[in-house]
Amino acid sequence: MVECCTAFSFLQHSNTPSVSLLMTWQNAPAAYPLLALSFGYSLVMLFNPVRLSLRDGFRCIIRFPRIWITFVVFGLGYSSFQFATFSPLNGSDQIDWNQLVSVPSWHWPHLVEIWQQTPLPTLESIAGLFDNATTTYPLSVIAAVLILFNWRGLHGALFGALRKRFHFGGLLIYLIVLVSALASLLKPIVFWRLPEWGGLVPAAGLLRVSATVDAVAFIFEYLFGVYVQVYLITVCFAWIRGLSFEEGALFRFAVRRFSFVLKWAGIVVLISTLLVRVPLLLAYFMNIPHVLDYLPSQRLAMCLFIICFASVQASLTLHNEGLGDAIRAHGRFLRRNWWKFGWFILICGIHFALLMACDAVATGAIADRLFALIIWKCLFVAVRGFITGWLLASWVCLFRHYETAAAGQERWIQY
Repeated sequence: MVECCTAFSFLQHSNTPSVSLLMTWQNAPAAYPLLALSFGYSLVMLFNPVRLSLRDGFRCIIRFPRIWITFVVFGLGYSSFQFATFSPLNGSDQIDWNQLVSVPSWHWPHLVEIWQQTPLPTLESIAGLFDNATTTYPLSVIAAVLILFNWRGLHGALFGALRKRFHFGGLLIYLIVLVSALASLLKPIVFWRLPEWGGLVPAAGLLRVSATVDAVAFIFEYLFGVYVQVYLITVCFAWIRGLSFEEGALFRFAVRRFSFVLKWAGIVVLISTLLVRVPLLLAYFMNIPHVLDYLPSQRLAMCLFIICFASVQASLTLHNEGLGDAIRAHGRFLRRNWWKFGWFILICGIHFALLMACDAVATGAIADRLFALIIWKCLFVAVRGFITGWLLASWVCLFRHYETAAAGQERWIQY
């Protein structure tokens, strides 16, 4: 008994690191979940079968930071539009640094209170890596102006690529792109002048007009987002092959590659329009219950559809092939690499789920503190842009590695 008491007394007054660590953990039990999460994350990142592709993707965005900066710029543009539309600053008195001083006293919601807000945004972020990972509005308005005025020859390159790729059908596609680009130009004007027109036109008519313009503009916004993704994939491909390029030439090259992706993008935009856009538009003309609840089931179906055909876009971008060939190549890719592809989806899900959970918790804690919300959203957009750029580059490395390694066509990265 005396020996036990002596040993206990020794442990209490010992300065060894193990005992100090034990006492620290006893005094901070709230850190246990965070430590366990960090340990599990480290194990997954160090020992997963796609870690080399993740490493190469990180090296790629360090070499070409435009990949992740592009997502940050578009994210900041959309966030600025959201703040200007729904939460405008009404005076300098709302910029109060004391909002940040009181952070410890905020009510931070628990994960069980916000977990339902994370699965669908997480799944949409994963699907965006294989389709369109960014919201292009309102910067799509600038893109529409640049396209219409043939900036760096993009208008001519687009028309020529569509004519050579689809012949007479290319003219019809060109007209659709042109009309949707014009609608994208009208969209901010319609929403800006909407309150002034309220006394001239019935409110229901204004909503129908604005919803119609928005639905047509969506086509250009989506196609522009796909073009941006094709351009970023070509930048990743240039890094993989060790190619040098001139910026204007790469823009035009991405337009030509975009014409190969256009059939697949047309299928996606058609399904999205039928499942999501048309019900939302019809809700302004007739009574359709539950349509304005952001259609979670339809959005989930779209995400699963895109993930099921994940490599089609990358295959069409990197190869001169038809849509049927790309779908068959996707089937071969999954049969040979389903294990690695599943692990890549898991890695993406972990990162986006953690990011969305942090956003939900922080947004709930900030509440109506507008200045603190602006600071957080800027940080969130920057981190999300970096993670999205890294995972997109990693996906291109993973796809290019295993679809070429199986055929033995070329050697892998040499630097």
